[in-house]
Amino acid sequence: MNITREKTGELDLCIKMEIAESDYAEKVAKQLKEYRQKATVPGFRKGMAPMGLIQRMYKSALTADVVQNLMGESLYKYIDDEKLDIMGSPLANDEKNGTPDFNKGGDYTFWFDAALMPEVKIDWEKIDTKLCAIKVTAKEIDTQVNEIAQRFGKFEAPEVVGEGDFVYGKIVELAKDGSEKEGGVSTFTSFNLSTLKDPEMASLFVGHKAEDKIVFNPAKAFAAAEIERALRIDAAAAKKFKSDVEFTLSGCSHVIPAEMNEELFEKVFPGEGIKDTAAFRKAVGRQIEEANNEQCHILYVNQVRKQLLDNFDSPMPEAFLKRWILSRSEKDLTAEKLDEEWNDKYLPSLKWEILDATLNKIQSIEPTQNEIVDEIKSILKRNDILQEGEDEKKQDERLEQSARSIAADRANVQQIVDRLYVNKTFDLFKAQAKPETEKISAKEFGERAKKD
Repeated sequence: MNITREKTGELDLCIKMEIAESDYAEKVAKQLKEYRQKATVPGFRKGMAPMGLIQRMYKSALTADVVQNLMGESLYKYIDDEKLDIMGSPLANDEKNGTPDFNKGGDYTFWFDAALMPEVKIDWEKIDTKLCAIKVTAKEIDTQVNEIAQRFGKFEAPEVVGEGDFVYGKIVELAKDGSEKEGGVSTFTSFNLSTLKDPEMASLFVGHKAEDKIVFNPAKAFAAAEIERALRIDAAAAKKFKSDVEFTLSGCSHVIPAEMNEELFEKVFPGEGIKDTAAFRKAVGRQIEEANNEQCHILYVNQVRKQLLDNFDSPMPEAFLKRWILSRSEKDLTAEKLDEEWNDKYLPSLKWEILDATLNKIQSIEPTQNEIVDEIKSILKRNDILQEGEDEKKQDERLEQSARSIAADRANVQQIVDRLYVNKTFDLFKAQAKPETEKISAKEFGERAKKD
């Protein structure tokens, strides 16, 4: 076998593969013998049909199969051996290949079109995106501290509903005359009075006890998503729901907030030795800042990616890439539709594929399987406790096994993979572009993120 290539354009290649009969004849002969042993041919005992007859029946198809397998294996081995950095995958040159005649045997020559990956040189000095840092306000810390106090508080079930209580009971849809609507909504539900969008609506429930009935309008009390949840109806029905309902109260509950003391501080920030409220609030502020930083990093990655794409000026083998996309696409994609969507949809994606490969040469940003497993194990450990008779080493081995089992199915962990990818990309961008940090408000960040 002989494989050669020639450049047909700045990035385009034509790969020529010459397959001699000696490259495949032995394998075809071996398979024909196997066919003869297994073949049941009318007029002959099994395995006794003349080889000439077996050849007439099977040789052409067998030759085609063996040659095509050999062709695929040899082509990709050649690409690997020659270290050709190609885009997509090679395409058969039908014009040169014609239709091979596998009946006659002999030597075969095949041609394939391919395209090299463009060389990209990233000028990091052109990247002028600033890294945002969201200012944490005292109000945000107050809100978070209150949420923590609620989360670690104790539940009570009073007889009478109070402000902000959690209520539960049966809800039925009413007709215009106030009677129960035939075929209307009828379900058990629960909701927190503090989440009602109309404070006056919440006051209708205060002071009531079990078996009391309260009539109210969900469209005035809830947002559409909450109507969907509370009434157990689909989104379309929730948007159209305008009826009053009768709510028969079964009971209520509320949380007594946890006290601000060392016991709570240790539960929230174990091992940090926090002794007073001031230090606790500082730790909460740091926690909020860390969560904000993650969002800022995502925004920064997106903005730098956009600048890298805007600055991309390497040549692209567009004719080949369009052929390649059409060869892999569904039937509804035509050459005309591809041309229409090329600049907005396909070209940016292909450019990012090239940029991604270039970035990975600087520093690997693709999460490894071990990194994915470690991240899953870290998540599992946050909510895990030592089992009976288990020490920390055995716990680690158990979590490792669970994490590897979860990571085996990539679909289960795609969000983790995406987050690791963004984190590694951010580290690379920050090291290369060395951005200035800009402190902004949460509102301004929201506006920028929305625009992005």
